[in-house]
Amino acid sequence: MSTINVYQQRPGNDVKAESPLHHADLPSLVGKGRKNAGVTLREHKFLGHLTLRGSGHDQAFAGGVFKALGLELPVALTVVASGEMSLQWLGPDEWLLIVPGGQEFAVEQKLRDALDGQHIQIVNVSGGQTLLELSGPNVREVLMKSTSYDVHPNNFPVGKAVGTVFAKSQLVIRRTGEETWELLIRRSFSDYWWLWLQDAAAEYGLSIEA
Repeated sequence: MSTINVYQQRPGNDVKAESPLHHADLPSLVGKGRKNAGVTLREHKFLGHLTLRGSGHDQAFAGGVFKALGLELPVALTVVASGEMSLQWLGPDEWLLIVPGGQEFAVEQKLRDALDGQHIQIVNVSGGQTLLELSGPNVREVLMKSTSYDVHPNNFPVGKAVGTVFAKSQLVIRRTGEETWELLIRRSFSDYWWLWLQDAAAEYGLSIEA
């Protein structure tokens, strides 16, 4: 078995960090949207994002993940969560783990210890993406403008998560509540999606939360 070197990739507190949407200056927009806006946007920035690969059919792998995280491996097109930690199915042998910012290094070490000797891969992708939360009574209408994927509640219940085409690009849509959805977006497309969401939500009103 090869030796794996695991490094702390998060800079120290003395290093300025900028989220993928720092250029939008979202904090300055808090409280300036339409009252009773139909869509509320919040960026969950600086979270820890880890991709995990292994055999979902291997009980030892599933057991190791549960030992390290306290989460069962989610089945296809679903996401499971406990507190501020979530684990999402990305493919037959791949999952996305999101943890509170600053905990990704310790969580990765726990996973490697629990899965020692198994054929796995864990990659820290925190710097390459961010999570946007959309909530409100008109979020589904905004999604219907943006993607051809069927977001009707009968097809997209709470707990479902899919990667799909969105505004001529690609991202992951996760439904976390009756009127709450999350968009997992890549850093390089963050400006494009921010502009798109402003336009798509204009008729319903868009408010920003810190």
